[in-house]
Amino acid sequence: MVSTLSGKIVELTELTLDDAAALSAAAAENRDSYTHAHVPADVEAMRRWVDQALAARAASRQLPWAIRRAHTGEIIGTTSFHLEHWPWPGRTTTPPTPDAVEIGSTWLAHSAQRTGANREAKLLLLDYAFTDWQVHRVRFRTDVRNTRSRRAIESLGATLDGILRADFSDPDATVRDSAYYSILATEWPALRASLVTA
Repeated sequence: MVSTLSGKIVELTELTLDDAAALSAAAAENRDSYTHAHVPADVEAMRRWVDQALAARAASRQLPWAIRRAHTGEIIGTTSFHLEHWPWPGRTTTPPTPDAVEIGSTWLAHSAQRTGANREAKLLLLDYAFTDWQVHRVRFRTDVRNTRSRRAIESLGATLDGILRADFSDPDATVRDSAYYSILATEWPALRASLVTA
């Protein structure tokens, strides 16, 4: 698996425990936009979050990334592939690449929001998932109330698959409904062409 994905605005590097302090500083810029996102609020909480992400990576369930500014290397957020390995007939071992992924656990520092960083990070991940791994589907999940996140996902051409009620815990200690979106492998070539030229 590749360890770095590079664009003009951002570079994605595999997350390490050494990234926790920089992620904590990025998250502390302004927390007003994290109403519907689980973003650790201090260094120790961020270190625990990174530890959990790395444990999930070791178990082949997740591939977490640090999002960096391409020209400076400054960490400005994080995102992840959540990996799915389907139980195909005759499959007896976990293959090196997933059958499908969810792109999630994404957040950006306040200063990196509305800069194109999120869109480019998503495009880098989509292209890698469909081109290198040849997954069948990429899924996105967000709080049904998070209109900003939903607009960003829809701008990628993802299709709303439906609303799953009482799907997840919310940072405000309520139970949230989630909007699920997806892009299929058969849809990606045309979507990629339109997104790259947009």
